[in-house]
Amino acid sequence: MNNSKTDWPVTIISGAFLLAFVLASLINKDAVGNLVNKYFGLSAEYFGAFWQVLLLLTFIVTIGLAVSRLGRVKLGKKDKPEISTFKWVAMILCTLLASGGVFWAASEPMYHFITTPPMFPDVEAGTTASIQYALSQAFLDWGFSAWAILGSLSAVVLMYAHYHKGMPLKPRTLLYPIFGKKIMEKSVLGTIVDVSCIIAVAAGTVGPIGFLGLQAAYGLNDIFGIPNTSLTQGILVVAIVIIASISAVTGINKGIQWLSKMNVWVTFILMGAILILGPAAFIFDSFLGTMGFYVQEFFYMSLYRGDQAWLAWWTVFFWGWFIGYGPMMAIFIARISRGRTIRELAIAMAIIAPLVTNFWFTVVGGSGIFFEMNEPGVISNALAEGGMPAAVMSIVNQLPLGFLIAIGFLLVTILFVATTADSISYTMAAAVTGQSDPPAWLRVFWAVLVGALSLVLLNIGEDSVSSIQSFIVITAVPVSIILMPTIWLGPKVARIMAIEQGIISSGKVDQKDSKKKAS
Repeated sequence: MNNSKTDWPVTIISGAFLLAFVLASLINKDAVGNLVNKYFGLSAEYFGAFWQVLLLLTFIVTIGLAVSRLGRVKLGKKDKPEISTFKWVAMILCTLLASGGVFWAASEPMYHFITTPPMFPDVEAGTTASIQYALSQAFLDWGFSAWAILGSLSAVVLMYAHYHKGMPLKPRTLLYPIFGKKIMEKSVLGTIVDVSCIIAVAAGTVGPIGFLGLQAAYGLNDIFGIPNTSLTQGILVVAIVIIASISAVTGINKGIQWLSKMNVWVTFILMGAILILGPAAFIFDSFLGTMGFYVQEFFYMSLYRGDQAWLAWWTVFFWGWFIGYGPMMAIFIARISRGRTIRELAIAMAIIAPLVTNFWFTVVGGSGIFFEMNEPGVISNALAEGGMPAAVMSIVNQLPLGFLIAIGFLLVTILFVATTADSISYTMAAAVTGQSDPPAWLRVFWAVLVGALSLVLLNIGEDSVSSIQSFIVITAVPVSIILMPTIWLGPKVARIMAIEQGIISSGKVDQKDSKKKAS
């Protein structure tokens, strides 16, 4: 629906809310921080279990669709994909990993290595036996279920409603199979849905961009001796916004594709360097052993509810982050996946992306564990004193050519966040216009706005960046309710498309009736 116009109520409400958050932080950051922490705790307490079940069911249904005949359904009313498989998977991977792809990969396995996750109370921390438990928790937090919620079932629903029924490419369109056209124009519920999703994805992007300023400034100081000041941090954020804006102007078929491809190649080079110069045998052994353990204990770990306070700061936090990105990622996936089958989409989102992510976590975090075992404290002390950026620098400093590898990590982090900022500015522009190709100026507007909010939060202080990362979990609450119906709507619309494409017969349900129910 390229004739759609900018939805000003959604734009103004979501923009005003984000600005109000920043202004409140400027006026009284302690009060905002306390309020965010309070509702963060409540969100984790009352929605944590629901999110665990939601993500697990989404993954199960996604795989079920992939292995069934419905997996043959082609999406987007195209017979062939518009984008090559490598570029397509690269765009999917790079959009969400952001700074987490480097800094959490280095630190989360180490955190779990020095303090074993509570679901394994009999395992002694810091031992050879604890390696697979440490890595498997990171695998869970960034693994199958987390990736499945991003754009598997939700993308199927969105692509059906947009390309088959002509509905705008907006978050509210996820509910079209339930409410029909009533959810579209001048709908209070539709406005609430769009605003909730924009705020959630903005919170999920502002935090990492601001955090990148802190992390990359630390890296520049460690590598080149450049002072780690607010000016350095601000310049880095501005650089990210400029890269994202230039990419946004060139369009999704050039800018985002180019950034994603470059990002993936630099990451591959880094992985290869670490494997050649580092503990390759240990990395491969740890990855294979941990993957087997992760699959074996998948349901137990996914539904563990023993230590809820611990869960709130780990699995629930990360999964809230993934949920917050869900509807907007579905828009992005819908735009780049025309001509793909449901099976291809499910495998890319729920299998390939988590496997690549988990291997990357093993390469970076596993190397940290290896060095820590050989020299206790060499990584953990740096992590305790300097945080996640210090952990990354400590790991690369243990390697030959550590100086060059450190520069590579700095580059790939900037590319990750720039790709995310570009992709998310696209989805935010699409969400307020309903267009699959929203105007370039609107994409730039959102990229600049998110960058400006990050700069303000950085100037307020590091605590404000941490507050908005906790705020991610709060904003995920309404989004999780929006995503819940996709568990049954995904198979429903997949069946309708399968009937249309002659993959299955209508059976007992008349084809005409099934179309009527979906509309």
